[in-house]
Amino acid sequence: MLTLLLIEDDPGDAFLVEELLSEADNPPAKDGREVLAEVKDDPELRSIPVVVLTTSEAEEDIMRSYHLHANAYVSKPVDFDQFIRVVRQIDDFFVTVVKLPSTANRF
Repeated sequence: MLTLLLIEDDPGDAFLVEELLSEADNPPAKDGREVLAEVKDDPELRSIPVVVLTTSEAEEDIMRSYHLHANAYVSKPVDFDQFIRVVRQIDDFFVTVVKLPSTANRF
C-alpha cells in the first residue's frame, strides 16, 4: 500500500485530491514549506517522496521547495479537468513508474 502525505491549504483542492486518490492526510495549519522542512529533517520520514502541488509558478518558490528537498514541484492548473489529469499523472508516476523503497526497508 502506498501512503501519501498531502499538504494543501485550499480545502476544496484537498477534497478533490482526497477523492481522486482515496486517501489524503491534511496536517493542522502549517505552512507547506514548514512541513516539508520537518519531513525532510526527520530521518524516519525523509525517504517519503514529496510532491509540491501549488498555484505558485514563482521561481523563488520553486527553488525554495527543491532546496528543502522536495522531490517534485507541480503547478496546479486552475481548470478542473486539467487539475484531475495532473493529480492522476502524479499518482500514476509514483505508483507505476518510480521505484520506492518498501516500508520494511525504508528506515
